[in-house]
Amino acid sequence: MKIYLDGKFYSREDAKISVFDHGLLYGDGVFEGIRAYSGRVYRLKEHVDRLFDSAKAIMLNIPLTHAEVEEVVLETCRQNDLKDAYIRLVVTRGVGDLGLNPNKCPKATIFCIATGITIYPEEVYEKGLKLITAATQRIPQSSLSSAIKSLNYLNQILARLEGNLAGADELIVINHEGYVAECSADNIFVLKNGKITTPPISAGALGGITRQSVMDLAPEVGITISEANLTRYDLWVADEIFLTGTAAEVVPVRELDGRVIGSGKMGPWTRKFIEAYRKLTRSTGAPIFK
Repeated sequence: MKIYLDGKFYSREDAKISVFDHGLLYGDGVFEGIRAYSGRVYRLKEHVDRLFDSAKAIMLNIPLTHAEVEEVVLETCRQNDLKDAYIRLVVTRGVGDLGLNPNKCPKATIFCIATGITIYPEEVYEKGLKLITAATQRIPQSSLSSAIKSLNYLNQILARLEGNLAGADELIVINHEGYVAECSADNIFVLKNGKITTPPISAGALGGITRQSVMDLAPEVGITISEANLTRYDLWVADEIFLTGTAAEVVPVRELDGRVIGSGKMGPWTRKFIEAYRKLTRSTGAPIFK
């Protein structure tokens, strides 16, 4: 495995950052999870745009252009001879001192990893996930915007720990107003009476690339998707629920808080979105090998 780090490629064993890097010390940085399918990186521009937006929001200067960052991603795939990959692109505040002042970090650290990933076994895409609602609430938007895809994931990790203890596959995370934000690592879509709803960004949901892809696919699939605040009740009585994420793609939910969702099996609309999304990701994207 070859890993990009600040302009050079290193082996996995030699790719190292300083213990004084503020990405490690304080979670001060931003990242993107990106997928490549059949020799193409899916929605690369959108991912890089979001990376730069997250960086701007925390006043982190990325010392490369958009085009240069895109090329870093593509070249990392080439260096590893990968046509299908999960790519982790990270920008940290860089090396500083033990104080948290970002001004003490003169240059950002950039690294990119391309490898394989399996979030759920294939059988889950037929049987569906078991979910519970986490007691850990989403950090309020007034404290930390969910639009910033930062390296500080402790809020999500605390929720994930609850899921591990309960034997759940994923967690529903509620905001301070009692509305559903998203899951610990995925966006959520709820079908009821022929209409699909997803929580708005203002509720604490990340503006997911896969989330947007599904919303773009809705007219082709033949159904309407809208944004609205949702409560746990709306999820408990749903006809279908599915989750979306770059790593997870589109995955059905069979159970939430002990309630069977719909028939307890993958619903027909969920199946349509899975098929449409897989077709889209395997036919579009920035070519790796030219």
